[in-house]
Amino acid sequence: MSVVTIEQHGKVTLFTINRPEKHNAICKETALALQAGFAEFDVSDQRVAVITGAGDKAFSAGADVSNLPELWRCIPTVGIQTEKPIIAASAGWVVGGSLVLHMMCDLAIAADNSKFSYPEAKLGFTGGMIAGLAGRIAHKVAMDVILCGEILDAQRAYEVGLVNRVVPAGQQVSAALEKAEKLSKASPLVLQTLKRFVNRDVLTHGPSEVMSRAMSELNVVRESRDQQEGMMAFREKREPVYTGK
Repeated sequence: MSVVTIEQHGKVTLFTINRPEKHNAICKETALALQAGFAEFDVSDQRVAVITGAGDKAFSAGADVSNLPELWRCIPTVGIQTEKPIIAASAGWVVGGSLVLHMMCDLAIAADNSKFSYPEAKLGFTGGMIAGLAGRIAHKVAMDVILCGEILDAQRAYEVGLVNRVVPAGQQVSAALEKAEKLSKASPLVLQTLKRFVNRDVLTHGPSEVMSRAMSELNVVRESRDQQEGMMAFREKREPVYTGK
């Protein structure tokens, strides 16, 4: 069974974290599958993406501590690089790193049983990217979530601007697909330009986000054929032949 399922609905691509037995926790393979799937989505003629978790009990329980991922790989604007709109569709628990993933999406639909939590201060660790929440919702509310571990229910998340709409549990994906369908009929160039302006020039970027984005860009070089060719040419004492790939 794939840890991530990918379905196309017209010009909309639906990504589902498919680990319900683990509350859709993001393991190493999940993060890699999301990153690879979104890379294909970005170069395709698909126009909008929706991301959700299987079932109604959890969007995701966050990073799988038994198989820790490089979480930055599946975070929009960091490891996931696309200027096409991304909509989050949540139900149940949205915890830790999955709250970071959710907040970095462009739009969000929440089932009425959604609960948003960032408990890392109580657990003694953090990746730091959650700091961006304070640039996306009211500062004091964000700090209550970040520092105190305060849980936001769906209605409170809607009131403070973390989600666009609250729907009955079980309807979050269909509602997100409906919104995505409307977006898919708009000008892709306009949508991408406005998203780029907002993400680049309006939203604030915390230090962990900047660091992770740099890691993402450097990783392109680390995993390239050019790097392999350079190392091989050095060992073989010859001139390298680079292709830019």
